[in-house]
Amino acid sequence: MCFAVRVRIDFHGSAEPTLGVEWELALVDRRSRDLRNDASHLFARARPRLEHQDRLHQELLKNTVELVTGICHTVDEAMGDLRRTLERVVPAGDDLDIDLYGAGTHPFASWTGQQLSEGHRYEELINRTQWWGRQMLIWGVHVHVGLPQRDRVLPVLSALLTYYPHLQALSASSPIWAGVDTGYASNRALMFQQLPTAGLPFQFTTWAEFESFAQDQLTTGVIDELSEIRWDLRPAPHLGTLENRICDGVSDLRDLAGLVALMHCLVVDLDTRIAAGESPPVLPPWHVQENKWRAARYGLDAIIILDAQSDERLLTDDLADLLVRLEPVAARLGCLEELASVADLPRRGASYQRQRAVAERTGGDLVAVVDSVVRELRASL
Repeated sequence: MCFAVRVRIDFHGSAEPTLGVEWELALVDRRSRDLRNDASHLFARARPRLEHQDRLHQELLKNTVELVTGICHTVDEAMGDLRRTLERVVPAGDDLDIDLYGAGTHPFASWTGQQLSEGHRYEELINRTQWWGRQMLIWGVHVHVGLPQRDRVLPVLSALLTYYPHLQALSASSPIWAGVDTGYASNRALMFQQLPTAGLPFQFTTWAEFESFAQDQLTTGVIDELSEIRWDLRPAPHLGTLENRICDGVSDLRDLAGLVALMHCLVVDLDTRIAAGESPPVLPPWHVQENKWRAARYGLDAIIILDAQSDERLLTDDLADLLVRLEPVAARLGCLEELASVADLPRRGASYQRQRAVAERTGGDLVAVVDSVVRELRASL
C-alpha cells in the first residue's frame, strides 16, 4: 500500500448530538466467582431473545460480552436500550450459572486461564503485544457523542481532557488485581495504556495534523486501520462522533446513567462554546498526564490541576461546581435528573471504595467482593 498522498479521513458529522454507549461486562461463575470463558454459549442463549441481535457483541476475550445501544438522542433512551438488552442477557446467564460483573478489573482471576475470542484481529493483537496483551483482564464503558463539524472535533477533544480526572475518579472500579489491593482506585487505567496506541491522545490543533499522524502510523505499520488507535478519547470519523473511553467498568445502571449524562453534557457544552467562537481552557499535556495518574491513584480524593497556571483543587469540589455549570446544558438535552445523580456518587462511594469496604468487612474475602459487584448490577435492573 502506498501513502504518497496524504491519508484523507472523512468525518461524517452528526446533525444532532446523538449518543451511543458500549458497556463491557465480564462473565463470572455463580459458585467460584472466577471468570468463565463462555461468551459463545451466552450468545447462543441470549441472541434469540433479543429484538436487535446486534446489541450484543463479542470482545477480545471469551470471558467478556459487550452491550451496545443503537443511535440514541437522550440519556434516557440509551439507558432504556441497555436495560432491555440486559433484561434478556441476565436470564440467559442464569441458565448457564453465569453472572454479569461490571467493574474495571476482576479481583483475583488469573490471565493464564483466559481464552481469546476467534478472529484474526484479536490474534494479531496478542501476537504483537505478547505479555501485556495477555494481561488485559479489564473492562470499561465507551460513550459516543455526535458532533456536527469535523474542524471542531479535535478542539473539543483537547478541551475535554481537562475533565479526564473527573470521569476517571467517578467510574474507578479496579482497585484489586491478582488478589492484591494495588493502592490505586483504577488499576485498569494504567494497565490499558501499556498497549501500543492506547492511553492519552495527542492534542492536535487541526484535522490535517490528525490525518498526517494516521498516515505515519499506517506507513510504519503501527496500525493497519484507524480503529487500532485505542486512545482514551478518540474521534470515530465513520460514525461522526467523539468516543470517550476513559471510564472503568460500571456495575449500576444509575451510576452509568449519571456518567453518560456527564459525558453528553461536557461534549455538547464544549462544542457549543467553540462554535460560538470561545476558546475553552486546554491543559498542557504534562498536566493531563499527571491528572490521569492522580485520578487513577487517589480516585475521588485526588487533588487535580485545573489550568495552565498550575492551580489545583480537590476533585470533588471542582465536580460540584461543574455539575451546577452544566445544568442548563442538561436541561436542553433532557438529562437534568441523571446529571444531578452524579453528585450522589461521592456521597455513597465510588465502586473502588465500595469494593474495598467489602474486602475490609469480610477480612479480605475477594469472592465476597465479586458477589457485591454482581448484586449491584442485579439490584439496578
